[in-house]
Amino acid sequence: MILASRREADLDTWLTQAEHSGLLEFKKLAKGIRQDYAAVKAAISSEWSNGQVEAQVNCLKLQKRIVFGRANFDLLRLRVLSRV
Repeated sequence: MILASRREADLDTWLTQAEHSGLLEFKKLAKGIRQDYAAVKAAISSEWSNGQVEAQVNCLKLQKRIVFGRANFDLLRLRVLSRV
């Protein structure tokens, strides 16, 4: 919810709660966010997102892995273009 509504002020409260929770996973996540706090805070407050680009790159890598060793570039090209 913090990311979706861009409530960067709530990040500190959530991090404190996560650090004091009994769950080791939350503590590790909070520690990782604290290590890169400035970047996380900037990502929450920014109106820009590269999610669409990352999704396209991920899909292309998946297609590449599927045809790896089985076909040539032409088949990969056809598979990518068929999605468009």
